[in-house]
Amino acid sequence: MTLSRSRLEAARSLLFVPGHRPDRFAKAASSGAGAIIIDLEDAVAAPDKDRSRDNVAAWLGAGNNAVVRINPPGTPWCDADLEVAARYGAPVMVPKSEDPAVLAELACRTAGKCALLPLIETAAGVERATEVCATAGTVRVAFGNVDLSGQLGIAHDDHMALTYARSRLVSASVAAGLCPPIDGVTTSVKDTGALAEDITHARRLGFTGKLCIHPAQIPAVTAHFAPTESELRWARTVVDAGDSVTVIDGQMVDKPVLERARRILAAAGD
Repeated sequence: MTLSRSRLEAARSLLFVPGHRPDRFAKAASSGAGAIIIDLEDAVAAPDKDRSRDNVAAWLGAGNNAVVRINPPGTPWCDADLEVAARYGAPVMVPKSEDPAVLAELACRTAGKCALLPLIETAAGVERATEVCATAGTVRVAFGNVDLSGQLGIAHDDHMALTYARSRLVSASVAAGLCPPIDGVTTSVKDTGALAEDITHARRLGFTGKLCIHPAQIPAVTAHFAPTESELRWARTVVDAGDSVTVIDGQMVDKPVLERARRILAAAGD
């Protein structure tokens, strides 16, 4: 069973699990995350790459699903990683995504079987975000705040310093007709306050989901990316008012506002 496009688009939480720890796969899958990402890249040391790939094949071959974060194109492991994902039609998260031609080649090599989730985590990727988002096969993009901040020489949890990059991903996604992007990780696993602040900031900028590194982060991420009761009340009031321009609570409501209200209700399954 593969993850559908609609499920990837709707996922509010995506949980990383290291490829060399197959004992954690089932726990991750039962965590309540919208999807799990089995990581063959950063979480896995070079000597464990082949074994981790075999673990992914065994998990997917048993009928389970997962996104597979492959090693970057050009590395010794990428081709074999991609082959396993394509064998089972698993979505592929592509690290260091910055070249549309490379992404297009990956999509071609999988014969369109694997949805692509480019991970934009370099300055070049940010500047070419519109092209990356428009690449055939791309379903949704994710933000790699830790790697990008390292390249830029800034703190990975500095909201202001990374606002430009985050906003560019949101704008590029909309321009390409994609659903909103997935925000990067909060590395402070036990700091619930930091997690809440990160979610609030990302949501304000237009993100609708977040990458997670621990199951304990899932409940807060899932809940706080959902429309609030006040947002739902507002959206229902706007939709119930009809399609014509009107005024609600002293605010003009026209077509763009109505469309936003409908998106809020759709996100809640209302």
